[in-house]
Amino acid sequence: MNANEPWKHAYAHVNNIRLHYVTAGEGPLMLMLHGFPEFWYSWRHQIPAMAERYRVVAPDMRGYNQSEKPVGAGHYRLNALMGDIQGLIHHLGESSAIIVAHDWGGGVAWPFAAFYPHMVDRLIILNCPPPAVLMRHLLNNRAQLRRSYYMFLFQLPYLPEAVMRARDYDLIARAFLGWAIDKSAFSVHDIAMFKEAAAKPGALTGGINYYRAAFRQFLRSPRQGGGVASKVRCPTLVIWGEEDQALGKELTYDFHDEVEGPLEIKYIPSCSHWVQQERPELVNSYIIEFLNGSRVPE
Repeated sequence: MNANEPWKHAYAHVNNIRLHYVTAGEGPLMLMLHGFPEFWYSWRHQIPAMAERYRVVAPDMRGYNQSEKPVGAGHYRLNALMGDIQGLIHHLGESSAIIVAHDWGGGVAWPFAAFYPHMVDRLIILNCPPPAVLMRHLLNNRAQLRRSYYMFLFQLPYLPEAVMRARDYDLIARAFLGWAIDKSAFSVHDIAMFKEAAAKPGALTGGINYYRAAFRQFLRSPRQGGGVASKVRCPTLVIWGEEDQALGKELTYDFHDEVEGPLEIKYIPSCSHWVQQERPELVNSYIIEFLNGSRVPE
């Protein structure tokens, strides 16, 4: 660890798995959950800003970077992923947390907030629909089906990992730089960090197994859309980069169907899927504004 870093690294043994996380600050607990193909580093702009008011914890989700990578898609089912979050909150000595989540982190945070409402003080989601909304659009929205082609390719064994490893993990760089509207949001160092995390043994398979497990869950319960029956009841903020090549803005029009509590949606034009990395200052200001207006109980 670099002595100049504004965070420290630690490990937690929870839910029969070893999770790595970084942490900074003091105050109410704030968990930051990353997506694919990322790791805790995706929150590098948010951690120091939020640590001025909160105890920020950004884990590597199971299967990623320095966290444990169990073999087999069955270990990446939603119940296991939610169990990790539940266990981590308890490991940190708390009974609840503010949850900030992006992409697949949001795919876990949405149902977690519905299943465990007593454990989520506030929910902040960046460019990720509730699972049931996504599945409905995959079935009925041809534009979203085209955007999500990679989810189906990820069901193949071995090939997706081989393609992503090719040419020094070139697809990792292209995923960030190719989608970003502002290419300067990602430095050479940033891309090298993401490549290094993806190159760890088992990391690519771990991340792709989220898609494999979710697809199998959907096949078992298509009427439910792979989602949950309960709705989110806590105050919820959604921040959405409008130029997301993976997830159309129209998905957000259905969010009110999944949220019973107060829901606020902030759209950021000329911004990609990597919203918190491309427009960090604006994202940070939206988060702080939302939390100041909806204070967490002492």
